[in-house]
This record gives sequence, structure tokens and C-alpha cells, in this order.
Amino acid sequence: MRAVLTPVEMAAADAATIAGGVPEAELVERAGGAVARAARRLLGGTYGRRVVVVAGKGNNGADGQVAAQALDGWGARVDVLRLVEGIDPDRLSRSLGRADLAIDAMFGTGFRGPLTGEAASVATALDRALLPVLAVDVPSGVDGTTGAVGGPAVAATVTLCLAALKPGLLFYPGAAYAGEVEVADIGVRLPGPSIWVAEEEDVAAWLPPRPFESHKWSVGAVYVVGGSEGMVGAPMLSARAALRAGAGLVVAGLPGKAAARASGGEVITRSLPATPGGALDESGSKEVLDGLDRFGALVVGPGLGARKPTMAAVRRLVSDAPVPLVLDADGLNALAGDLDPLLARSAPPGPGGVPQSATVLTPHAGEYERLSGEAVGDDRLTAARHLAARSRCIVVLKGARTVVAAPNGQTAINLTGGPWLATAGTGDVLSGMVAALLARGMAPFEAAAAAVHLHGRAGDTAGHAGLVAGDLIDALPRVLAPGPRGPGVPRLEMSGRWPQA
Repeated sequence: MRAVLTPVEMAAADAATIAGGVPEAELVERAGGAVARAARRLLGGTYGRRVVVVAGKGNNGADGQVAAQALDGWGARVDVLRLVEGIDPDRLSRSLGRADLAIDAMFGTGFRGPLTGEAASVATALDRALLPVLAVDVPSGVDGTTGAVGGPAVAATVTLCLAALKPGLLFYPGAAYAGEVEVADIGVRLPGPSIWVAEEEDVAAWLPPRPFESHKWSVGAVYVVGGSEGMVGAPMLSARAALRAGAGLVVAGLPGKAAARASGGEVITRSLPATPGGALDESGSKEVLDGLDRFGALVVGPGLGARKPTMAAVRRLVSDAPVPLVLDADGLNALAGDLDPLLARSAPPGPGGVPQSATVLTPHAGEYERLSGEAVGDDRLTAARHLAARSRCIVVLKGARTVVAAPNGQTAINLTGGPWLATAGTGDVLSGMVAALLARGMAPFEAAAAAVHLHGRAGDTAGHAGLVAGDLIDALPRVLAPGPRGPGVPRLEMSGRWPQA
């Protein structure tokens, strides 16, 4: 797993390193040397090349100036422009016009708000210059915590991230400005991080082996409760995804005649009590709970609708289900902002703050707001962690760069997948995958993080143009093939470089 530190955590790590006996000047020398080496790689050599360094007044600017000195010593012609001295527009234009590379060392990870004045003019000029740009730590104009961009910002070809990844480089729109991200080890003593990027090797290590002497119940069974009149497809996508993700048996409990219409294939369908309008009746919860202890996980929500009897059934299932629960879509909406049914499942908390009766919530931004009463906003990390702590559940905050957060603060940022997943039913597929991994015995946080990673990989493997949710299910056997990767799944390079979508 790749460590991610917020700017506040990074500042504390710098301070601890300095307090431990490493002079601040030494850290600046190391950082500047790393920047110079990255510039040399980008240029393919330095002798006779021209470089423009735009330096701010803080450590970021100092790193840039150290890099300038090193590049000059290697034979490059370097123009250093300092914000504190003022930026002459004509000089900037001339320097950029003849340069082979620009280095953005204006602002570091602590930047907030929009670029203004000369810094904004520099960002605009760099954009127009059409030459490679190397950003130091975070492109100027990008919030290092959230990835928010409030105005002009530097669009980097490469961002050299010092010591550890920063969240602003992973979340959009900041990720789109970061270009290719490299991490340079400069000897900072990093704390045990609570934020990670899960990699393929991690997921492969988490997935439990399937014993040779297995049967359909021993490898984990999943119960999916969902559907309503005209909305049978959603729970069936969850059910099929659970099977493809390794569940040995999947039952889909559907209201009334919906079960008969969806029958056939490998998924077992059961008819649950329905309202006259074809929605799940409140009494359906009792039928689900009877015998539920044989199952390894329960999914509640896909396609259920928002009828009052259905909402009452959901609340009882949430409160009383004795197995790990994945709450999705209308299951989340049924709580209407009331977290008490979730808290009822989690007393007392288990080791590490994870509830004994594990619950995984999978909201998108709208469902998050309805459940928590707060908008997600720019800071997706804080939003996911806040809801996880309040609800004592694992929270999967879906979106560009999905966040998985546990009540104890452990957090994973997912880098797989892309905008091609923005199509109906892909969330239903994800809920089924999470449930399958829970039923197979995985810890809740790891099950959620692994499912999100594999879900994105399935999207990458299935192809982008015209992707529909069923394509993800069909791609899962390739993604889950023996070994750390399925065929056709690209590797995240271990050199420290991060491909951007």
C-alpha cells in the first residue's frame, strides 16, 4: 500500500525529522537535488538546455533554487524568477520562449484558495508556453489536501511529490493538473500513515484462498434484498456480481411477482411479501431474517424504491441482521438521515474500532448528503471519515477516486477505473462484490477496499466505449484470475510513477 500524507501530517513529519537531528537546510538540499534529477530526466540531459525556475518565498521556492544551482552546475542555462522580487512579464515571456523546461516552485502543499496577482499570471503564461513543466510537490494553484482548484493553476507534465503522496494529487480536479506523479524519498521520518492507496499486490494478498474441499455454503453465501415494480435489474446485477466475485451461493429476495420474472440462471430467487404496488412490504423483513444466519453477508437496497412499508422493512433489517451488511442505494435513503439503526448494529465496537456486526455503506454524493445531512464538498477524505466515525460503519464514498474509510480513521483512496463507470447499475455491481468478499471472510475494510479496486480494474479491462454494468461482471473472471493480476490488467509501476486517467 502506498502511503498518503495530508499537508498537515507532512508538516508534522518534517518538524519531527528536524527535531530528530536533520537540519532543515539538509532537507532542502535533498529536495532540491531530487528536483534537479527529475528535471534532468525530463530533459534527457542538461548541457546546453534552458530551464526557467519560478520560485516562491517558502521551502518550495528554496527547493527550486537549490535545483537551479545543481542544473547550472550540470551545464544548463537557468533563469530564476522570484515572486518576492516581482515577475517582469517581458522577462518571463522571453525566458519561456527559449526554454526547454519550466520548474514550478511557487507554492507547496500548504497552499489554499486561488492564485492571484503575479502567481496567477505565471500559471497562465506557463499554460500558453506549451513546454514541459515540472511541479515541486504540488502544482501551484492546487489545494494539496482536497485537489480543489479555485482559479488559474499550473498544469504540470510531471509533479515530483516529496517524501509521500499528497491527497490533492489524487483527487480531481487536482489530479488532472498533476500530470505524471513521482515520489522522491528525501529522508523524512514518516509516521505510520492512516491514508493509503491500495495496490494490486495488496488486494492479491487480502483475497482468501479457496480451499480444495469447499462447497457452496463454506465459501460464503450472499443474500440480496432489493427490487420493486420495474426495478428488478438492480438487485440481479448485485446478485450476479456476488457470484462472479466468489460467493458460493446467492439468493435474491424480490417482492411479489418480481421473483418469478427474474428466475433462471445461477441466482436463486425468493418471493418476499409485497405491497399492492409491487414494493417490499414491511413483513418481508421477517422472512429475510429467518435463516439469515446461514449467510455470510446481506445486501439491502438496490432498486427497492421509497415506499413507507419498504423503508420500515429496511430499518428492521439494518437493526437486526446478524451478518455483515452492505447498505446501498434505496437502503441508504430509507434511513432518511437517522443513524440510530446503524449504531444499533455496532455496540460494542470490535478491535480497532470496527463494529462486530460489520456494516459497509456505499453512498454516492447525493446519498451521502441525504444520510449525513451534509454535502460532501471539496474534501472527500474528511467527508468519508466523518460519516464513518459517526455511523461506526465502513464508508465507501463513490465518485472520481472513491474513498473507503473506517471508524478508526483508516482510509484508502482508489485509483482504478474512470468516468466510463458512470453508467446505471455499476454501483449495484460494486455492492454485490463487497458482499461476496465479506462472505468469503475478509475483514470489512479490506473487503470494501479490495472490491472498489477490483471494480475499477474490471472497468479498465472491459473497455471504455459503451460500457454497461453487465460488462463489469463479465470481466471479473479475468480480473480475479490466479496471480496478482488478471490478463489484460495494466500494472501500477513500483518506481514511484503514477499513471493518470
